[in-house]
Amino acid sequence: MSMWQRISLIFRAKANKALDRAEDPRETLDYSYQRQLDLLAQVRRGVADVATSRKRVELQVNQLQAQSDKLQGQAEQAIKVNREDLAREALTRKSGLTAQIADLKTQQTQLQGEEEKLTLAQQRLSAKVEAFRTRKETIKATYTAAEAQTKINEAMSGIGEEMGDVGMAIQRAEDKTAQMQARASAIDELIASGALDDASSLNQGDDISRELESMSSQSEVEAELARLKGGSAPQAIESGQDGDILEAEPQTQSTGESKDPQ
Repeated sequence: MSMWQRISLIFRAKANKALDRAEDPRETLDYSYQRQLDLLAQVRRGVADVATSRKRVELQVNQLQAQSDKLQGQAEQAIKVNREDLAREALTRKSGLTAQIADLKTQQTQLQGEEEKLTLAQQRLSAKVEAFRTRKETIKATYTAAEAQTKINEAMSGIGEEMGDVGMAIQRAEDKTAQMQARASAIDELIASGALDDASSLNQGDDISRELESMSSQSEVEAELARLKGGSAPQAIESGQDGDILEAEPQTQSTGESKDPQ
């Protein structure tokens, strides 16, 4: 099998499958019923046309028959007045009309037969269409009930397409919830063990440390200035390892007496 044949086969298979999914038997039945109604209407119009033609022929026959009767009367009157020539002419014309009347009656008989046949066909087709309509409605009702039952069963069993999507969404939600719970539990354990401190606390501690260091540096400068001036140094503020504020011991002069910092 060539590549194009395989492609054509695949395309037809997919198209057939797509059409099968898109086809609704109820719509197909309604369409078939409408087509039968159209055919029945055509047959009825045919019967009406044949009946009209038969009636027209019948009217022509009556008209020609009336003319023939008139010519017959004229011939009889011509004989009474000894006008044989006129009587012969009238009878000649009557003979021509008689032939036409015979032909029209033959056509009338044929049209009558066609009308009877079409009328019988119309009655049979009408009965068939009515039977199809009854069967169509029965099939549609049965299909609708089966479709509803199938959807109910799929909803109860959870195997339907929509219910399957809902089940997958629930599964994803449960997975995300479990993942979030596991993450929260892990963070709690890290905080409890001290491996993970609060970021805001660390930042606050850094600010306090910088402030303490700044105060200690200023105290040392003041103490040095006081020593140079010959006075006692002010109490220095030092920061311990734990960030506590400590008072430095007062510096003594050479005489051993301590003075308050100036």
